[in-house]
Amino acid sequence: MAITKHAERKVVRFAPKQLFDLVADVPRYPEFLPWCTAARVRRQEGPGREIDELAIGFGPFHEKFVSRVILTPDDPSGPRIETTGVEGPFKHLASRWQFRPHPDGTEIEFALEFEFRSLILQHTVRVLFAEAVKRMVAAFEARAGKLYGSVTP
Repeated sequence: MAITKHAERKVVRFAPKQLFDLVADVPRYPEFLPWCTAARVRRQEGPGREIDELAIGFGPFHEKFVSRVILTPDDPSGPRIETTGVEGPFKHLASRWQFRPHPDGTEIEFALEFEFRSLILQHTVRVLFAEAVKRMVAAFEARAGKLYGSVTP
């Protein structure tokens, strides 16, 4: 099996700190993120480092996975969040959110790569993958609109 990769860039009207805070608030994911049925911070490992657990479900598939998360709110190029899978159905899981200041708000750069241990799950998700990532990014943007209204940086 090959690793599935996706990257997306988008400019949104919110401030980098607002978007960073929204993405870093893992326990709230089930309120707005498609397919996320549960989420929690399992433990803090020090400043800006935590272990998070998420449960996802779509159709007959329901899986839990655990990630090591590095939160870098003061990165010189803009706040950043990086995750690496440590437990669960993934052979490989990594994601990165970067929030760069932009004249119209923030340029979001989101990159995700994964490989499931299960060939069936990998093929099923690969077919839906591009649409799923777009829906995920749109869900975060809609959540920002709900939380922050039309506030601009």
